[in-house]
Order: sequence, then structure tokens, then C-alpha cells
Amino acid sequence: MRGQSPKKYNSVQMLEKLVSFDTTSWRSNLELIDFVADYLGRYDIPFRIFYDEEQAKANLFATIGPADQAGIILSGHTDVVPVDGQTWATDPFSLTSGENDEGKGRLYGRGTSDMKGFIACALAMVPAFLSRPLSEPLHLALSYDEEVGCTGVHSLVDYVAERSPRPRACIVGEPTSMKVVNAHKGICAFHTSLSGREAHSSTDRGVNALHYGAEIVAFLSGLADEYRQNADENSSFVPPYTTVHVGRMTGGVAVNITPSSCEFDWEYRCLPGMPEREISDRVEAFIDQNIRPRMNRDGEGIFDVTTEQVAYVPPLVAQTGSSAETLVLALAGRNETEVVSYGTEAGIFQENGGVPTVVCGPGSIQQAHRPNEYIEQSQLQVCDDFLQRLCDVMQEQEN
Repeated sequence: MRGQSPKKYNSVQMLEKLVSFDTTSWRSNLELIDFVADYLGRYDIPFRIFYDEEQAKANLFATIGPADQAGIILSGHTDVVPVDGQTWATDPFSLTSGENDEGKGRLYGRGTSDMKGFIACALAMVPAFLSRPLSEPLHLALSYDEEVGCTGVHSLVDYVAERSPRPRACIVGEPTSMKVVNAHKGICAFHTSLSGREAHSSTDRGVNALHYGAEIVAFLSGLADEYRQNADENSSFVPPYTTVHVGRMTGGVAVNITPSSCEFDWEYRCLPGMPEREISDRVEAFIDQNIRPRMNRDGEGIFDVTTEQVAYVPPLVAQTGSSAETLVLALAGRNETEVVSYGTEAGIFQENGGVPTVVCGPGSIQQAHRPNEYIEQSQLQVCDDFLQRLCDVMQEQEN
């Protein structure tokens, strides 16, 4: 509520609050967004909320400082992956402290590393950014549905792209152990379904959708081998090639019934510079030439294969010497950047938003999505110090 006395949090206290909201991607994130909106409102910070079509989830964009200047974005996603089927030693939605073998402090809970730790640090720093006038605005961008293909952030990025002047840098706080990442692979994900004809397995009247689906999967496996064999030895990515992967396949109801349906989910993680549809076009050509004609060899033309692209996350392309890279390297006290093979919303801010972007945040990606996820308290401190330096730079420029 605007005008009411704001409560101050340190980063650990803020993380405890954020972890308590179960923002698993299939659930609403509005409870967390409402908390952040209330917190910012108590500091009279203007913000905008962008709801999804069902009004069940939302993005939030807030601005501290002179809105008529370009500014810097601190970006993070509010959703987390499920804990279902995982064995946790503690309540995943209650921040729990512990120690590792070296006696270092750990904070356990879903999203501690991926990536509520960064959001907690950014929100806890709000009073510092308000303490003196800023030379340019600090923007806070919180999104939903990153964990299911970065599908929620687009309304937020569209808003950023339309701003004038456009922000000059974006820092996406995914867990990098506070290393500066200036490039990552892209993600293209698809759902393919086949419709055949059911029949008793003793006859030849069936059109076996599962068999034809398996041929497409085998073709994808061959593509994976091809890209592996043509790896770029000079690439810094691990692995140094585009990967192709089938993650789920279903079909059929009984062993003595020719399956009339088959579906599978597949993806490729492409190196920066690779055309978005390079692999999907090859798959579609294979289906046109080798699958559809044989499925319809009796001339019926009613059996088909359909492929839907369910997600596209553009790669983050290295922009050496960009405003984002130069700024974040200086703030982090580092001389070199790194690349990662996983995807983030950074590629969307760069490609769709037109904002120079890097990835830098507390915690380790090795902890992401695992049971007993944790973040080292020392990582939160490093991030706090990083953001304090950013605050000092923005305030010094004003003075």
C-alpha cells in the first residue's frame, strides 16, 4: 500500500519470503507478484503488471529513478520447477539453513538458486537505490513461465522494446556463480503427433503410427550423431555442437492392437548463429519424402503427421564490448566472459527487446531443478556487493 511505512529486508529475509510462495510453473504466481507490488508500493515506486489471458499469472516491471532516461534492467523469473517425485530433507517451500562439509552456510529451498536468490538481492537493495538520486533508472523485471519454455516474458519484453529511450543494458540473474555469461545456446522445442489406423495386429489393415513415429525418432537420433561428429573444436560451448533430443514418446493401447496414434516431444539446443528452422525443416522434409507417402500408400490420404513448435528461446549472441558486458565485467571485477549451454530469457531481451544483455547471478546451475536445492549464503553476499557497486556507480554519475 502506497504511503505506508515500508518494511526493510536483507537478502536472506527477502529470499525466505519469496521461497514461501509456491510458484511452480503450473500454479499462479500472483501471490508473489502481489507481495512485490505491495513492497514496491510502500516505497512509492511506480510499476506495471502484465497479466496472462487467464489473469492467473503476471509479469511485473518497476522503475526506480528518472523514467525519461534509458537505464539498466535487473531481470528474473518468478516460477520454479516442480518438487513432485523428489525426495527433500526439508520443506521445499520453507527456507532452511544448514552447512556443508566445510561449514559454509547453505540456504535450502526450491528456487534458492534458480532464481529467487537474485530477485531477493535486487528487492532487498531497493532502499539503497532510493537513498540518493540516480543518474539513470533501475528497472526491475519479473516474469512467469520461464521454466516451461520462456513463454511468459514476451509481454514484458514487448513493453521494454517500445520504451523510449530503450534500456541500455539488461542483467538476467540466472545462477552463474556471479560469473559473467555473454552467450548461450538457443532452444527449439516441438510436439509431433501421428494419426494412423487401428486394427487387429494379426491383419495388415492397420497403419502403425508408432512404427512411423519411431522412424522419425531414429532420424532425429541420426541428426544428433551428425552434429556431434561435426563439432566445432574451437567452440567454448560444452558440448561444442548443437544437440538434438527426444524427451517423451507415447503410443498404442495394447500389444495386439495396431496403434493408431503416436506422439513425442523433441528439441534441439542450437549454437548461436544457426538458423532457427535448420533442423525442423530437415525433419519436415524427411516426413514429406519418407513417412506420409508410406502411411497413405493405399491412396486414402487421411493418415498424417503434424508437428507444432511449442517453444523458441533465441540464443544469446556474444556482443563483445557491449554496454551490458562492459558494465557487468567491471561490477563483477572480472576480465573474461563465459558461455553456457542452457537457455535463458536473456536471448529474448537481446533479440526481441533490442537490449544488450548478459547473464550474471548468484548460485550454481548445478543446484537447479534438484531435490534439496540450495544457495550458499556467501553467494548472496557477493550479489549484494555487486548490486551495491551498481548503486554507487549510478548515484556517483548523478553527483
